[in-house]
Amino acid sequence: MEFKILQKPSGKNHLYIIDDVKAVKNIASLSDKEQKYATEAITGEQTSVTINQYGTLVFIYNLKAKKTDWQTTETLRKAGAEWQAICNKQKLADITITNLSKQANAAYILAEGMALAAYQFLKYRSDAKKITQSLKTISFTKESITLKEVNQLSIINEAVYRARTLVNEPLNYLTAEQLSKEIQQLGKEAGFTVRVLNKAQITKEKMGGILAVNRGSILPPTFTIMEYKPKKAINKKPIVLVGKGIVYDTGGLSLKPTLASMDRMKSDMSGAALVSASMYALSKMQLPLHVIALVPATENRPGENAYTPGDVITMYDGTTVEVLNTDAEGRLVLADALHWAKRYKPELVVDFATLTGAASVAVGEHGIVCMGTADDNTKAAFKNSGFRQYERLVEYPLWDEYGDQIKSDIADLKNVGGPSGGAITAGKFLEHFIEYPWMHFDIAGVSHSISKRSYMPAGGTGYGIRMLLDFLMHYGKA
Repeated sequence: MEFKILQKPSGKNHLYIIDDVKAVKNIASLSDKEQKYATEAITGEQTSVTINQYGTLVFIYNLKAKKTDWQTTETLRKAGAEWQAICNKQKLADITITNLSKQANAAYILAEGMALAAYQFLKYRSDAKKITQSLKTISFTKESITLKEVNQLSIINEAVYRARTLVNEPLNYLTAEQLSKEIQQLGKEAGFTVRVLNKAQITKEKMGGILAVNRGSILPPTFTIMEYKPKKAINKKPIVLVGKGIVYDTGGLSLKPTLASMDRMKSDMSGAALVSASMYALSKMQLPLHVIALVPATENRPGENAYTPGDVITMYDGTTVEVLNTDAEGRLVLADALHWAKRYKPELVVDFATLTGAASVAVGEHGIVCMGTADDNTKAAFKNSGFRQYERLVEYPLWDEYGDQIKSDIADLKNVGGPSGGAITAGKFLEHFIEYPWMHFDIAGVSHSISKRSYMPAGGTGYGIRMLLDFLMHYGKA
């Protein structure tokens, strides 16, 4: 999607945002009869009006404020998705948005909803040309948005698209090695450095969690390190992002059932896609932050010399772990990455992972389960970003009792904690490997959608990217 600001009014298709019926009189392109028609329709409780001027379409959207700002902005995003569908039904290639409402960012948010809804993954479709959507350009009148906002919208939208595409790619393309190459390409385009450790280097480092999970595969693992360090970073110590990169998860020898379970497990690297795309965006936007991102990547298969329930493995930090379920593999690879992060003496470490079905069951597709040791101000900042972007957070406790559930009789830890509190015991497992302020985000319920919902497509959603970037853009500000 292309975004641009028009310096002069366009005679092309136009979408006006209003929140007062009187604003209809400010739409100069409408005749008296058309203004009367639109005014009567909006007074009659219509939220949208379409006027066909024979070659030019004029759309009017009447925004009705909700109880909170974040509910109002979400209404705008969803309206954007609806207008995007209308534009494509009309075979429009472009639309110009003018904001005549009192909501200052209305044009930005509406366009965001339109752009997010416009994503398509057609790489493997033979009828791609036939089903490609028509809308390619969203323009704005210069009074409706700033150049900075247009650049930000373009970059963040592209980052979400990139993450969605990575999640949608199947394993027969997106192996761990290919994922590292995709990340290298993102770094080349956006201007951050990328270093990739191969299996020999991972073995030399004795990253026992990654190596154990990889034992069932003939394909090698990778460990990818990204870094963006501007000259005038406001943080003296880096922020570290960690993303789970299980490019496919069969469950290993603790094999998943296939129906409605294993068939979507190409999305188990959604955390890796999220942090990689976020690095792309923050680098493109040149945020004044020193940020490092880590992606441990492999598949989890039951073949070769696969690790088995009952095995005891030694993690990167020396902790011994009794493996009772090979389908609890994400926490093993993340733990090695969390230990690696200690070398940076970070200001904050944030991990994203499709970690537990328990998180998905708890909040479904409507939010992210989070927990961590970061201070209350950091947690509040994340929650505020979640509301602003409508990628909401639900915080779980890290009580000691949950840690008792993962104590092993024959090793330091076991990798599962029983039938209750599964999202939290997974978090407690990760907590064992940290020595810094930390937040964990379980995106299992939101990273992949079975069907299209408003501006969320079927397949990879990119959910969480806008929340994280919002947090980083507000980082260090009162």
